[in-house]
Amino acid sequence: MLKNKKIGFIGSGAMAEALIDGILKANLVTPSQIIVNDISQNRLDHMTGKFGVLTTLSIKDTVKAADILFLTVKPQIINGVLDAIAPLLSPTTLVVSIAAGITIGILESKLVRIPIVRVMPNTPVAVGEGMSVLALGHYAGEENGELVLTIFSSVGRAIIMDENAMDAVTGLSGSGPGYVFVLIDALTDAGVRVGLSRQNSLVMAAQTLLGAAKMVLETGEHPAKLRDMVTSPGGTAIAGIHVLEQKGVRAALIDAVQAATKRSQEMGKKSHG
Repeated sequence: MLKNKKIGFIGSGAMAEALIDGILKANLVTPSQIIVNDISQNRLDHMTGKFGVLTTLSIKDTVKAADILFLTVKPQIINGVLDAIAPLLSPTTLVVSIAAGITIGILESKLVRIPIVRVMPNTPVAVGEGMSVLALGHYAGEENGELVLTIFSSVGRAIIMDENAMDAVTGLSGSGPGYVFVLIDALTDAGVRVGLSRQNSLVMAAQTLLGAAKMVLETGEHPAKLRDMVTSPGGTAIAGIHVLEQKGVRAALIDAVQAATKRSQEMGKKSHG
Protein backbone atom coordinates (compact mmCIF):
# COMPACT_ATOMS: atom_id res chain seq x y z
CA MET A 1 0.00 0.00 0.00
CA LEU A 2 2.85 2.40 0.86
CA LYS A 3 5.51 0.58 -1.14
CA ASN A 4 6.41 3.35 -3.58
CA LYS A 5 5.16 6.31 -1.52
CA LYS A 6 7.33 9.11 -0.16
CA ILE A 7 6.14 10.50 3.17
CA GLY A 8 6.99 14.08 4.11
CA PHE A 9 6.77 15.71 7.53
CA ILE A 10 6.64 19.45 8.07
CA GLY A 11 7.62 19.78 11.72
CA SER A 12 9.68 17.22 13.63
CA GLY A 13 8.24 17.44 17.16
CA ALA A 14 7.13 14.64 19.49
CA MET A 15 4.12 13.59 17.37
CA ALA A 16 6.17 13.39 14.15
CA GLU A 17 8.83 11.39 15.98
CA ALA A 18 6.25 8.95 17.39
CA LEU A 19 4.64 8.47 13.97
CA ILE A 20 7.95 7.87 12.20
CA ASP A 21 8.93 5.38 14.92
CA GLY A 22 5.64 3.48 14.46
CA ILE A 23 5.76 3.56 10.64
CA LEU A 24 9.30 2.16 10.56
CA LYS A 25 8.69 -0.46 13.27
CA ALA A 26 5.66 -1.69 11.30
CA ASN A 27 7.84 -1.87 8.16
CA LEU A 28 5.33 0.24 6.23
CA VAL A 29 8.18 2.08 4.48
CA THR A 30 11.99 2.30 4.61
CA PRO A 31 13.81 5.30 6.16
CA SER A 32 14.78 6.52 2.66
CA GLN A 33 11.04 6.97 1.86
CA ILE A 34 10.65 9.54 4.66
CA ILE A 35 11.71 13.19 4.39
CA VAL A 36 11.48 15.54 7.38
CA ASN A 37 11.50 19.34 7.34
CA ASP A 38 12.06 21.63 10.32
CA ILE A 39 13.51 25.07 11.02
CA SER A 40 15.82 23.52 13.65
CA GLN A 41 18.94 21.79 12.31
CA ASN A 42 19.41 20.19 15.75
CA ARG A 43 16.03 18.47 15.48
CA LEU A 44 16.81 17.30 11.96
CA ASP A 45 20.18 15.90 13.08
CA HIS A 46 18.34 14.05 15.87
CA MET A 47 15.87 12.53 13.38
CA THR A 48 18.66 11.44 11.01
CA GLY A 49 20.63 9.93 13.89
CA LYS A 50 17.65 8.09 15.35
CA PHE A 51 15.88 6.86 12.22
CA GLY A 52 18.20 7.33 9.24
CA VAL A 53 15.50 9.36 7.43
CA LEU A 54 16.15 12.15 4.93
CA THR A 55 15.98 15.68 6.34
CA THR A 56 15.93 19.19 4.89
CA LEU A 57 15.53 22.81 6.00
CA SER A 58 13.60 23.43 2.75
CA ILE A 59 9.80 23.24 2.82
CA LYS A 60 9.85 23.28 -1.00
CA ASP A 61 12.01 20.13 -1.22
CA THR A 62 9.76 18.33 1.27
CA VAL A 63 6.52 19.21 -0.54
CA LYS A 64 7.94 18.34 -3.98
CA ALA A 65 9.19 14.94 -2.77
CA ALA A 66 6.13 13.84 -0.79
CA ASP A 67 3.17 11.73 -1.96
CA ILE A 68 1.77 12.00 1.57
CA LEU A 69 2.51 15.23 3.46
CA PHE A 70 2.07 15.39 7.24
CA LEU A 71 1.53 18.79 8.85
CA THR A 72 2.91 18.09 12.31
CA VAL A 73 3.17 21.69 13.48
CA LYS A 74 1.52 23.73 16.24
CA PRO A 75 -1.90 25.24 15.36
CA GLN A 76 -0.50 28.75 15.96
CA ILE A 77 1.81 28.51 12.92
CA ILE A 78 -0.39 26.44 10.59
CA ASN A 79 -1.56 29.45 8.54
CA GLY A 80 1.99 30.37 7.56
CA VAL A 81 2.73 26.75 6.65
CA LEU A 82 -0.43 26.49 4.50
CA ASP A 83 0.50 29.70 2.64
CA ALA A 84 4.00 28.32 2.01
CA ILE A 85 2.91 24.90 0.70
CA ALA A 86 -0.23 25.89 -1.27
CA PRO A 87 1.56 26.93 -4.49
CA LEU A 88 3.90 23.91 -4.34
CA LEU A 89 1.39 21.07 -3.92
CA SER A 90 0.51 18.62 -6.65
CA PRO A 91 -3.27 17.87 -6.90
CA THR A 92 -2.50 14.23 -6.05
CA THR A 93 -0.53 14.96 -2.85
CA LEU A 94 -2.42 13.72 0.20
CA VAL A 95 -2.19 16.21 3.07
CA VAL A 96 -2.62 14.93 6.65
CA SER A 97 -3.07 17.56 9.38
CA ILE A 98 -2.81 16.87 13.11
CA ALA A 99 -3.06 20.56 14.09
CA ALA A 100 -5.61 20.65 16.93
CA GLY A 101 -8.70 22.76 16.29
CA ILE A 102 -7.84 23.47 12.64
CA THR A 103 -10.89 22.37 10.66
CA ILE A 104 -11.02 20.81 7.22
CA GLY A 105 -12.80 24.01 6.12
CA ILE A 106 -9.80 26.14 7.12
CA LEU A 107 -7.38 23.72 5.43
CA GLU A 108 -9.43 23.51 2.22
CA SER A 109 -9.80 27.29 2.00
CA LYS A 110 -6.01 27.50 1.61
CA LEU A 111 -5.29 24.17 -0.13
CA VAL A 112 -7.85 24.22 -2.93
CA ARG A 113 -9.06 20.87 -4.33
CA ILE A 114 -6.37 18.94 -2.45
CA PRO A 115 -7.18 15.62 -0.70
CA ILE A 116 -7.00 16.33 3.04
CA VAL A 117 -7.34 14.10 6.09
CA ARG A 118 -7.63 15.71 9.53
CA VAL A 119 -6.48 13.56 12.45
CA MET A 120 -6.88 13.91 16.21
CA PRO A 121 -4.30 11.58 17.82
CA ASN A 122 -3.55 11.48 21.54
CA THR A 123 -0.20 11.44 23.35
CA PRO A 124 0.07 7.63 23.89
CA VAL A 125 1.00 7.34 20.18
CA ALA A 126 4.48 7.96 21.67
CA VAL A 127 4.39 4.44 23.16
CA GLY A 128 2.47 2.77 20.32
CA GLU A 129 -0.88 2.81 22.15
CA GLY A 130 -2.48 5.95 20.78
CA MET A 131 -6.10 6.56 19.89
CA SER A 132 -6.43 8.47 16.61
CA VAL A 133 -9.63 9.64 14.93
CA LEU A 134 -9.61 10.59 11.24
CA ALA A 135 -11.98 12.85 9.31
CA LEU A 136 -11.85 12.97 5.50
CA GLY A 137 -11.97 16.20 3.51
CA HIS A 138 -14.19 16.69 0.44
CA TYR A 139 -11.49 15.56 -2.01
CA ALA A 140 -10.15 12.64 0.05
CA GLY A 141 -11.41 9.28 -1.19
CA GLU A 142 -11.81 5.94 0.56
CA GLU A 143 -8.32 4.87 -0.53
CA ASN A 144 -6.82 8.00 1.10
CA GLY A 145 -8.66 7.17 4.32
CA GLU A 146 -7.38 3.57 4.32
CA LEU A 147 -3.83 4.77 3.73
CA VAL A 148 -3.90 7.17 6.72
CA LEU A 149 -5.72 4.56 8.84
CA THR A 150 -2.87 2.11 8.16
CA ILE A 151 -0.27 4.68 9.21
CA PHE A 152 -2.00 5.62 12.49
CA SER A 153 -2.79 1.97 13.26
CA SER A 154 0.99 1.49 13.51
CA VAL A 155 0.96 3.62 16.70
CA GLY A 156 -2.24 2.32 18.35
CA ARG A 157 -5.87 2.21 17.22
CA ALA A 158 -7.45 4.42 14.58
CA ILE A 159 -11.00 4.98 13.34
CA ILE A 160 -12.71 7.23 10.77
CA MET A 161 -15.54 9.52 11.91
CA ASP A 162 -17.38 12.61 10.67
CA GLU A 163 -15.55 15.85 11.41
CA ASN A 164 -18.49 17.18 13.43
CA ALA A 165 -17.53 14.64 16.13
CA MET A 166 -14.03 16.11 16.56
CA ASP A 167 -14.84 18.28 19.61
CA ALA A 168 -16.29 15.25 21.39
CA VAL A 169 -13.25 13.20 20.32
CA THR A 170 -11.02 15.90 21.81
CA GLY A 171 -13.02 15.79 25.05
CA LEU A 172 -12.80 11.99 25.38
CA SER A 173 -9.67 10.51 23.78
CA GLY A 174 -7.70 13.69 23.06
CA SER A 175 -7.83 14.94 26.65
CA GLY A 176 -8.47 11.49 28.15
CA PRO A 177 -4.86 10.58 29.01
CA GLY A 178 -4.91 13.58 31.38
CA TYR A 179 -7.86 12.12 33.32
CA VAL A 180 -6.19 8.71 33.47
CA PHE A 181 -2.94 10.19 34.82
CA VAL A 182 -4.98 11.80 37.61
CA LEU A 183 -6.55 8.39 38.38
CA ILE A 184 -3.14 6.67 38.43
CA ASP A 185 -1.70 9.37 40.68
CA ALA A 186 -4.67 9.12 43.07
CA LEU A 187 -4.50 5.30 43.20
CA THR A 188 -0.75 5.56 43.88
CA ASP A 189 -1.43 7.90 46.81
CA ALA A 190 -4.07 5.45 48.02
CA GLY A 191 -1.53 2.62 47.96
CA VAL A 192 0.89 4.72 50.01
CA ARG A 193 -1.97 5.54 52.43
CA VAL A 194 -2.56 1.83 53.08
CA GLY A 195 1.14 1.06 53.57
CA LEU A 196 2.67 0.31 50.16
CA SER A 197 5.88 1.97 48.92
CA ARG A 198 5.28 4.74 46.36
CA GLN A 199 7.33 2.93 43.71
CA ASN A 200 5.40 -0.35 44.06
CA SER A 201 2.11 1.49 44.36
CA LEU A 202 2.70 3.40 41.10
CA VAL A 203 3.55 0.24 39.13
CA MET A 204 0.50 -1.57 40.56
CA ALA A 205 -1.86 1.34 39.80
CA ALA A 206 -0.62 1.88 36.22
CA GLN A 207 -0.49 -1.83 35.35
CA THR A 208 -3.98 -2.36 36.81
CA LEU A 209 -5.43 0.33 34.52
CA LEU A 210 -3.49 -1.04 31.54
CA GLY A 211 -4.67 -4.60 32.21
CA ALA A 212 -8.29 -3.58 32.75
CA ALA A 213 -8.28 -1.53 29.51
CA LYS A 214 -6.79 -4.47 27.60
CA MET A 215 -9.51 -6.79 28.93
CA VAL A 216 -12.22 -4.43 27.66
CA LEU A 217 -10.64 -4.18 24.19
CA GLU A 218 -9.68 -7.83 23.78
CA THR A 219 -12.74 -9.57 25.26
CA GLY A 220 -15.29 -7.19 23.71
CA GLU A 221 -17.33 -7.56 26.90
CA HIS A 222 -19.26 -4.64 28.42
CA PRO A 223 -17.24 -3.01 31.23
CA ALA A 224 -20.16 -3.62 33.61
CA LYS A 225 -19.95 -7.38 32.95
CA LEU A 226 -16.21 -7.40 33.61
CA ARG A 227 -16.81 -5.38 36.80
CA ASP A 228 -19.38 -7.95 37.93
CA MET A 229 -16.73 -10.68 37.51
CA VAL A 230 -14.51 -8.87 40.05
CA THR A 231 -17.22 -8.14 42.59
CA SER A 232 -18.03 -11.18 44.70
CA PRO A 233 -20.93 -10.92 47.21
CA GLY A 234 -19.92 -8.99 50.32
CA GLY A 235 -16.33 -8.79 49.03
CA THR A 236 -13.61 -6.13 48.86
CA ALA A 237 -14.23 -4.81 45.31
CA ILE A 238 -17.91 -4.05 45.88
CA ALA A 239 -17.01 -2.20 49.10
CA GLY A 240 -14.63 0.00 47.09
CA ILE A 241 -17.06 0.48 44.18
CA HIS A 242 -19.77 1.54 46.65
CA VAL A 243 -17.52 4.41 47.80
CA LEU A 244 -16.75 5.44 44.18
CA GLU A 245 -20.49 5.64 43.45
CA GLN A 246 -21.12 7.49 46.71
CA LYS A 247 -18.48 10.09 45.86
CA GLY A 248 -19.79 10.60 42.33
CA VAL A 249 -16.66 9.49 40.45
CA ARG A 250 -18.71 8.32 37.45
CA ALA A 251 -20.55 11.66 37.22
CA ALA A 252 -17.28 13.58 37.65
CA LEU A 253 -15.73 11.77 34.66
CA ILE A 254 -18.81 12.44 32.50
CA ASP A 255 -18.65 16.13 33.54
CA ALA A 256 -14.92 16.24 32.70
CA VAL A 257 -15.49 14.97 29.16
CA GLN A 258 -18.39 17.42 28.70
CA ALA A 259 -16.28 20.35 29.94
CA ALA A 260 -13.33 19.45 27.67
CA THR A 261 -15.69 19.08 24.67
CA LYS A 262 -17.24 22.48 25.38
CA ARG A 263 -13.77 24.05 25.67
CA SER A 264 -12.76 22.51 22.34
CA GLN A 265 -15.89 24.03 20.73
CA GLU A 266 -15.01 27.47 22.17
CA MET A 267 -11.43 27.23 20.91
CA GLY A 268 -12.66 26.20 17.46
CA LYS A 269 -14.93 29.25 17.28
CA LYS A 270 -11.99 31.47 18.29
CA SER A 271 -9.76 30.04 15.55
CA HIS A 272 -12.53 30.78 12.99
CA GLY A 273 -12.98 34.31 14.23
